Amino acid sequence: MQDKVWSRQYAVGRKIAHCSLLIAHCLLLTNIVFAEELPTLDLNQLIDEALKNNPDFIAAISKANAFKEVPSQMGALEDPRIEIGLLKVPTNTLSLSDPMKEITVMQSLPYPGKLSLKSEMAQKEAEAAEEEYKDIEIKLIQMVKDSYYELYFIYNAIEITERNKLALQNFVKIAEAKYSVGMGLQQDVLKAQVELSKTIDELIRLEQERQSAEARLNILMNRLPQSLLGKPKDIKRSEFRLTIEELQSTAVENRPLLKGLQKMIERYKTAYSLARREYYPNFDVGLSVGQERDNMNYLSGKISMNIPLWYKTKQDRKVVEETHNINFATQRYNTAKNEIFKSIKEIMAEEEKGRRLIELYSTGIIPQATQSLSSALAGYQVNKVDFLTLLDNQITLFNYQIQYERVLSDYEKKLAELEAVVGKKLF
Repeated sequence: MQDKVWSRQYAVGRKIAHCSLLIAHCLLLTNIVFAEELPTLDLNQLIDEALKNNPDFIAAISKANAFKEVPSQMGALEDPRIEIGLLKVPTNTLSLSDPMKEITVMQSLPYPGKLSLKSEMAQKEAEAAEEEYKDIEIKLIQMVKDSYYELYFIYNAIEITERNKLALQNFVKIAEAKYSVGMGLQQDVLKAQVELSKTIDELIRLEQERQSAEARLNILMNRLPQSLLGKPKDIKRSEFRLTIEELQSTAVENRPLLKGLQKMIERYKTAYSLARREYYPNFDVGLSVGQERDNMNYLSGKISMNIPLWYKTKQDRKVVEETHNINFATQRYNTAKNEIFKSIKEIMAEEEKGRRLIELYSTGIIPQATQSLSSALAGYQVNKVDFLTLLDNQITLFNYQIQYERVLSDYEKKLAELEAVVGKKLF
């Protein structure tokens, strides 16, 4: 009887040892791929496709192109007018047998300089519209990068969670085997089963997030949301060596939002100059060719002009209006610049925090947690460490690995946001 017990315990011990070795193998290898082979995503190709197909971006380009057609229209004269008249028709008979005939060609001529100022205003608006679509471009690039790095995190989180799931499945087997021969506790079995269930629940959640992230990325490229994508490449932390002064200067020189607002300031200054010109009259000139009853032809000309008599309530008010518009546009520019500078400062603080955390996780926390787990596993195999301690070490390492991938992906997202804020590719 005792031999049977020893034999049974020996078999259980071998099973535990085998599972322990399997756990160690799963925990210490980092190149395990659980997902099926998927095509590798290239970030630059995704950006190019989004810039080519994104409907919001295409609409912005069309809007800018429409504005480009306006300056030549604003700089052109009004169409000439032709007047055809019958003169000196007798009122008593209204006879049209031999009336006087006259044809007049009329042309409106604004005061010199007005048309060129109107054309210049339209040109500034067109340039502002072009900067607007460029701002949409850099924001679109940021959104593609943001979705790409989020998808990177989710895929890596799934792989790490799958490894953790495999380890926990073996933990459950070990706990059940020890409990079945009276060498373990039921709470060990239950605890391992709970952690395994939580891991499965996490995998379900991550799969839903993966589908949502892929749908967002597909929509940015004007694809169907269910279109097959692939797995992002592994990423490394981008090097960051720029100062806040360099970034502020880059933003002022390159950010399309600021350049567009600067164009609108120039537009309102041109409108102010045009308002000053409205104190001067516009002209209408005409040339008439007529024929008298005795077939005697004649030629006549005329000119007319408006008199800015009500300048106090019209021209003066227009000048004041454009003065306010200039101030309005200037303050909008200052507000936008201050907001950009604030964003740069906040992102730099986030960058420093992320850089330090990445360094801490990669060189300190994760190696230490891995070493602690290896030590606990070795101690457990010789009954020097209890099961819950081993389980706790595994969960701790799992959480740190997930947190590292989150910090790394968030770091790259922040740098993508920084590029969008300053309006220039930096990394």
